[in-house]
Amino acid sequence: MKTKNVMIVGVGGQGSLLASKLLGYLLLSQGYDVKVSEVHGMSQRGGSVVTYVRYGEQVFSPVIDRGEADFIVSFEVLEAARWMPYLKEGGVIVTNTQQIDPMPVITGAATYPADLVKKMKDLGVKVDALDCLKLAEEAGSSKAVNIVLLGRLSHYFDIPEEAWDEALAAVVPARFLEMNRKAFTLGKNYRED
Repeated sequence: MKTKNVMIVGVGGQGSLLASKLLGYLLLSQGYDVKVSEVHGMSQRGGSVVTYVRYGEQVFSPVIDRGEADFIVSFEVLEAARWMPYLKEGGVIVTNTQQIDPMPVITGAATYPADLVKKMKDLGVKVDALDCLKLAEEAGSSKAVNIVLLGRLSHYFDIPEEAWDEALAAVVPARFLEMNRKAFTLGKNYRED
C-alpha cells in the first residue's frame, strides 16, 4: 500500500494533539505502520500549529512535503488556505469554517481574507467545509471541534465505525467519552443545507 499523508493544521489550544493521537491510534489498530510528528509551531494558544500523520505498509519519516498531503484537516479556514500548497492533486481539505483572527488582524495591520472556502474551491481544490464549533457546542463542548473534524474525515477512510469508536474510547478520558461520541457522530453525519 502506498503511504498516505494527513496534515492536521490549526491554532494552538484547539486540540490538534489529541486529534493526531486518535488518528495514529486508529491507524495502528488497523495494522498500518504509522508515523506521527510532534506538533510544530507556536503551540501556545493562538499560534499556527501543524502535525503530520503518515501511514502505510512501511513509513520511514513523519514529514510531509509540499504537494504530498492526501488530506488536510484544518481547525480554522485561514490555516486551511495557508497549508493548501501541501495538498496533492486530488487531495481533500476538511475544514472548520470558524475564523480565528491572527495577530496582524487583531492589531489592525491586516484584514482577514474574505470567502476563503469559495476561493479554494475556485482553484479546483476539493474542500469539505462545516461549522465544527456549532456542532461541537451542540455535542456539549466547544472543545470538541477536533472530534467533529475527525468524524467528518472518517467519510474518506475505509475503516469501520467500531474502530473509530474504539480509538475514541482509548484516547479520550472516560468522563468526556459520550460527549465526544456525539461530536464524532455530528461531524460524520453533517449534511450541507
